[in-house]
Amino acid sequence: MLENARKILKRYYGYDSFRKGQEKIIDSILKGKDTFAIMPTGAGKSICYQIPSLLLEGLTLVISPLISLMKDQVDGLRSIGMPATFINSSIEFREVRDRINKAINGEIKLLYIAPERLESEGFTQLLEALNISLIAVDEAHCVSEWGHDFRTSYRCIASFIHKLPNRPIVSAFTATATEEVKKDIIELLYLKAPNVYVTGFDRENLYFSVERGVNKKDYILNYLKNNREEVGIIYAATRKEVESIYDILKKQGYKAGKYHAGMSNQDRKHIQDQFIYDDINIIVATNAFGMGIDKSNVRYVIHNNIPKSMEAYYQEAGRAGRDGEPSECILLYAPQDIMLQKYMIEQSIVSEIRQRNEYKKLQAVVDYCHTSKCLRKYILEYFGETDITDECSNCSTCSDDSDLTDITIEAQKIFSCIYRMKERFGATLVAKVLRGSQNKRVRELNLNNLSTYGIMKEYTEKEIKDIINVLIAEGYIGLTQDQYPVVKLKNKAIPVLKGRERVFQRIHKKREKAVQDNSLFEILRSLRKDISNRENVPPYIVFSDSTLREMSKYCPEDYESMLKIRGVGEAKLKKYGDEFLHVISEYVKKHGMQSKTMVDSMMIKEKKREERIPSHIITFNMYREGKSLKEIAEERKIKQITVNNHIIRCAQEGLGVDLDEFIPLEYETLILDAIKRIGTERLKPIKEELPSEIDYLAIKAVICKYQNKDV
Repeated sequence: MLENARKILKRYYGYDSFRKGQEKIIDSILKGKDTFAIMPTGAGKSICYQIPSLLLEGLTLVISPLISLMKDQVDGLRSIGMPATFINSSIEFREVRDRINKAINGEIKLLYIAPERLESEGFTQLLEALNISLIAVDEAHCVSEWGHDFRTSYRCIASFIHKLPNRPIVSAFTATATEEVKKDIIELLYLKAPNVYVTGFDRENLYFSVERGVNKKDYILNYLKNNREEVGIIYAATRKEVESIYDILKKQGYKAGKYHAGMSNQDRKHIQDQFIYDDINIIVATNAFGMGIDKSNVRYVIHNNIPKSMEAYYQEAGRAGRDGEPSECILLYAPQDIMLQKYMIEQSIVSEIRQRNEYKKLQAVVDYCHTSKCLRKYILEYFGETDITDECSNCSTCSDDSDLTDITIEAQKIFSCIYRMKERFGATLVAKVLRGSQNKRVRELNLNNLSTYGIMKEYTEKEIKDIINVLIAEGYIGLTQDQYPVVKLKNKAIPVLKGRERVFQRIHKKREKAVQDNSLFEILRSLRKDISNRENVPPYIVFSDSTLREMSKYCPEDYESMLKIRGVGEAKLKKYGDEFLHVISEYVKKHGMQSKTMVDSMMIKEKKREERIPSHIITFNMYREGKSLKEIAEERKIKQITVNNHIIRCAQEGLGVDLDEFIPLEYETLILDAIKRIGTERLKPIKEELPSEIDYLAIKAVICKYQNKDV
């Protein structure tokens, strides 16, 4: 059966091999076992029940939470020649009966329905006439009240299954689940001795970063300026914040849309369609947007406010890079966000037990925003993974090449002003006093007579407030939990005021992107958009960005070589192959390029072979060949810090790395002494204790060399 599954994968989907975990899950289902799979967003959950649907005799019933997801999935399946349909509130009863009849007659292999349909006894009686061989429950965490998207309608699934004349195989899928939620899913769906698969939560292509104390609007505008053509989602906690960001982006000329629960269903659908069809490339939204959105080419997800839980964050952030291409997940933190989320918890949840649970989840997000360890490691450990490397080389902690600016003098002035204002006012009024404002309220309160009045007049009010936000984020200043928060000094500010400690602001350098020749890619993307408009399907259903990039790199010029491109199956080749081959052929002729079909076929095979080897092992093999770390970075087109971390990881795994090669002999004892005094939790304090010529690689090498010894 698995061999047939592999043939379907190649024929319909255009892939030579399954992703991590997919094969075991499919094998379990095909053997008739109830199956529970936890796979990160973008890991290919849908293939795990779509492929078995073609190999099992009867119908596969997919229970999915959102109409938009059903339509996307069905459009995608039809585009590759798989017989599928959906039933939801968007279609009339006559059409419902027609689709049910097609399913009875065997014309449909996959039927998508919303869980709310199972609350109707009349509808469930219609379904009982079907030969259902497999039920796939998507977003299965919704069945648990401890999950982050609890839906009461999910509780109807078990009773519906119980009523069926013949119990089908039951499978459940989710991207995020704590131990408590896992247990609930198995019990509440009445899974029978299920095979449970956790494929790992890691999304290696995603770069995670946290920005504390920044001016959020400025940060977003600067980021978009450098990523103007990319597709992205900006999440905000409230409708008001969504409207504010959207208005700013529209004034700046961005192709942006907004999405929140205060809009009509029609307006929300229109905006969502514009985003899916690439008519706009930015959507500003509350968390009402995105669940089940299958758009594969989202290059960044920015959270303007902290979300309510790590589960919510990882699901929302995971909407970036579903095609496997490098993408960014950025979380902008401000302490005020905590109060907002607490208020929303109090307003939406009555049960004290559930409130306490939600507060606990919120605290985990706050801890994520302040952790000094690898952000990826924090996320993976939160979801129960173990044996994770300390550094991933792909988050703002592990690739920290930021500059530190000394703001001790500014901090002392701000602390002194807050103290002299008797800690009774908010950040805005503090900034006005420091700026020397002639504001009426400042004068009425006699604050213009304070010794700190005007001592930061060289700064704008906005710049002073930005520094105050940094000090709040770093724990020097606290905020009261009122409608109009008051700033208060915290104990951490005292040694700074007394001149015993210094304060630094971290200024992140702009991440440079590799320069690529995108000319053919843009031509192919334009062709894809024309086909999308013609067939009224989203562009990514025609081909994903990653497939177009591979086409533009290898320039296939015939059917055989086109089928070697990942994501090109037989149905899509037959449907779109001639149009894409014609455009590629014209491009090759215009630019005087030689036919690369045979060479590139070999390159594709080599590329696929290399992808099976972990990245740090590829680096190690090149190191073993005698290449320097600088040469490896240049040849692989990756950052030097990534290569350095690969080498340390190889040493930790017991591979043949000579750590002494990276440790200056005259400094080894000095580095070791600093490690003994400071510890190894953070590298920056160690670096600051040592001569400037000692780099991070030397420090890491010493730590690795002595990690199993009593130092």
